[in-house]
Amino acid sequence: MKGNQTIIKGLNELLSYELAAMDQYFIHSQMYLDWGLTKLYERIDHEFDDERGHATKLIERMLFLEGVPDMVTRTGFKVGSDVPEMLESDLRVEYEVDAKLKEVIALCESEKDYVTRDILVVLLDDTERDHAHWLEQQLGLVKRLGLANYLQSQM
Repeated sequence: MKGNQTIIKGLNELLSYELAAMDQYFIHSQMYLDWGLTKLYERIDHEFDDERGHATKLIERMLFLEGVPDMVTRTGFKVGSDVPEMLESDLRVEYEVDAKLKEVIALCESEKDYVTRDILVVLLDDTERDHAHWLEQQLGLVKRLGLANYLQSQM
């Protein structure tokens, strides 16, 4: 089915954020594992899998619309050097994904592509209610417990 090129462009922009989040979660999960922070490793490795699933849905939809997914561009990718910086960087990219999802959802509505819109609404719910919320909680715990206590709880 030949899709709207504006929507395909929006999906590719969104894909660039999802791929960045996926790669960022991947490297951060491996860093946590290397540091012995197994609880953080397990959660962030789960987030990596979720982001891969999001990217897959975007790619599948673009291919259905006869678009070409851009697998090279990574928008917002930034590896942290310590736990707070890593959590903050992951939260930042989730906020960026959230904003881009809302933008592309609005585009889908204006172009009357409700199937793509419905796919993106599911991703938005996952981004806001699961990923960003959990990261906000962790940063709050770091502030309330102190970094040393937080890190100890993640071993």
